[in-house]
Amino acid sequence: MITHNPFTELSAFIPAMVMQIYVIAMAVLVVGGTAIDTLHKKSAKWFFENAKEAKQSATRTVTTGEAVSIAGQTLASEVLTSSEFCNPRRRASHLLIMYGFLTFIVTSAIMVFVYPTGPTPTYLPVLWHLGALMLVIGGYWFWFFIRVDVAAEGTKWYHLVRADLFILSLLSTATFALIWSYLQWTGVPIWETLFFALFVLASTVLFGGVLWSKFAHMFFKPAAAYQKRITKADGSMENLPDFADRSNPADRDRHSMELLKDAPMDMGLGIKRERPSHY
Repeated sequence: MITHNPFTELSAFIPAMVMQIYVIAMAVLVVGGTAIDTLHKKSAKWFFENAKEAKQSATRTVTTGEAVSIAGQTLASEVLTSSEFCNPRRRASHLLIMYGFLTFIVTSAIMVFVYPTGPTPTYLPVLWHLGALMLVIGGYWFWFFIRVDVAAEGTKWYHLVRADLFILSLLSTATFALIWSYLQWTGVPIWETLFFALFVLASTVLFGGVLWSKFAHMFFKPAAAYQKRITKADGSMENLPDFADRSNPADRDRHSMELLKDAPMDMGLGIKRERPSHY
């Protein structure tokens, strides 16, 4: 099953050009939806204005070499390894979803545009199925066990809000793709057609619903993480006070609460002492 290209068999019923036009249309929807979302929320305007304001309050100039180094650190940390997640389960789930999604999308595009009708290198469909499986594992793990409102607030897993559009359409796309591939391999035409239609519907909602989902934040997040590192390097600190060093008497005496002045440096686990489950 995992070594066959499902799009090759599909080309017997749907011309390769139609599949390619569909993929291009989804890419256009993503670009257009992201652009409209950016304009509607004015996130790009805020980003550039915030960067300009931070530059005015900078205490030093970041060199080109430093900027390149910071860009590399951002790519390695926030983008490739998602180090901003303190919860190891949430981080693992996010990485499974992210790399599964990228693998699934890239191999889909290659198989549709390069090998729509002819023999396909075995590794491509294997990666396609593996990417979908990673999406399913990471996505359902997040949906049922990690979501804050489910894990900490006792909300039912089937309680839906508009913010859930992205993860649900993403999960549906990967799930229906795997079922469609399996049914195509086993040769059940009626069910195969049904789940292919569901796969197309879910992917259309995923890419067409960018304006109403969290899809667009994937493009803005790396830029925001990079800018945050730049503000630390140039001393502007996002117009916030410098980090307090409680070993420094001047910083220690800034506390308005008398009890905190002589408090120990290590205050213990605090809120991280146990899992949030007080509902």
